[in-house]
Amino acid sequence: MRAQLMKMLDERKDEIIQIRRHLHENPELSFHEAETAKYIQSFYKGKDVEIATEVGNGHAIVVTIKGGKPGKTIALRADFDALPVTEETELPFKSQNEGVMHACGHDGHTAYLLVLADCLISLKEDIPGTIKIVHQHAEETPPGGAKSVVESGILDDVDQIFGIHVFPFGESGEVYYHSGYSMAGRTYFKLKIQGVGGHGSSPHMANDAIVASAYFVTAVQTIISRRLNPFDTGVVTIGSFDGKGSFNVIKDAVELEGDVRYMTTENRDKIDAEIHRIVAGIEAMFGVTTELTYTNDYPPLYNDPKVTEQVVASLQKGIGEYLTAVSEYDMLSGSEDFAYYLQKIPGVFFYIGAKPKNTEQAYFNHHPKFDIDEDALLVAAKSVAEVVLNYYKLD
Repeated sequence: MRAQLMKMLDERKDEIIQIRRHLHENPELSFHEAETAKYIQSFYKGKDVEIATEVGNGHAIVVTIKGGKPGKTIALRADFDALPVTEETELPFKSQNEGVMHACGHDGHTAYLLVLADCLISLKEDIPGTIKIVHQHAEETPPGGAKSVVESGILDDVDQIFGIHVFPFGESGEVYYHSGYSMAGRTYFKLKIQGVGGHGSSPHMANDAIVASAYFVTAVQTIISRRLNPFDTGVVTIGSFDGKGSFNVIKDAVELEGDVRYMTTENRDKIDAEIHRIVAGIEAMFGVTTELTYTNDYPPLYNDPKVTEQVVASLQKGIGEYLTAVSEYDMLSGSEDFAYYLQKIPGVFFYIGAKPKNTEQAYFNHHPKFDIDEDALLVAAKSVAEVVLNYYKLD
């Protein structure tokens, strides 16, 4: 069956690329992917599968492939939303939607999974179990789509789940993995500090919100340097400090926005508690009032170590055929809402090298000139196929 499935994928490589280019040309933002969802639904029209649409809080689609024999259930996931980025490539299939771009490779994720799913549908009588294909909306924008798909209950019977991401840090043919905590969790916060405005000549008659806010900016950095274990990883970024006013006027209020990154749920909770403690301290120290919005967007992504071992063993079968290397990679400080699936279902999220050919330094994900080597899409399809075959022992 392995030889048959790989041959089928080889024969449909051009179709995978064609689908990717169509999606790349017609990107849609998170929670607004109506036409993309229709395109995906039309692909499965008339096929012997069950299709659930509008799953969760958006346009997610879950396709259920029931095998010819009873057995366990696995899920394969690809996201399909784009970013609010104006494309700066010269691709002949560049975005036709001004200000919207598939700058993260989700077009490629969807393309490979559509064709792989179709091949698995053709072979489903030989599959001892059920495969759920999760086409997920809104990965890029919190609260994201994954959490709501999990909460819908449609994956309650899934035993393991798998996903991939194309990244330009490796050549096509290279696959990367990391066991355990692998990608950072992310928190958004907004803090309003309210003081009393006044004239620069009479500070004693005012209460300067900028001074209080400046202390906060400095103090939160001590969380990383003085509250976390030196061997742990965390980042607190103040990305916006809205205190603009006149040079001789004492500002009455300031709004700050920030981003927190962490690699474990324990550090997430520690940073959360420390930021709230510092905010309370700023109120007491400066006599200001505060309003803090603190939202944990995506949790840290945790690849189950035992499942990771299984995935690595299965991928190594492809070395010398469609793979040149299967390597462990460092933890990544980016976040990914696939983490919500892994909180409930054991699984693995791994990376497909997709550096464009003849490029020394590729543009990273989310850059307006981001692109991929389209050969990597066949590698993605075969790699995930390998994982499925190994899980069901269909060599």
